Amino acid sequence: MGALNIVLVVIWAVSAVASILLILMHSGKGTGVSDMIASSMYNSNAGSGVWEKNLDRLTVISTCVFIVTLFVFMLTFPQGTLA
Repeated sequence: MGALNIVLVVIWAVSAVASILLILMHSGKGTGVSDMIASSMYNSNAGSGVWEKNLDRLTVISTCVFIVTLFVFMLTFPQGTLA
């Protein structure tokens, strides 16, 4: 595996973890994991709209990075190897 593939794997893994964490931080209906994590991060009375917009943007960016690195990795992965 070349240097490009190693860099892609690292970026892919970081973007996967970031996407999972950002999705869990979205506010839900008040129950579940998203409420436990995100409830302490912002006050529902002040600025939650701005926080949600930024959270949406970060989620979309991290998911797009994940998808792009996945496609590039699929094209550059050496054929016939398992590791």
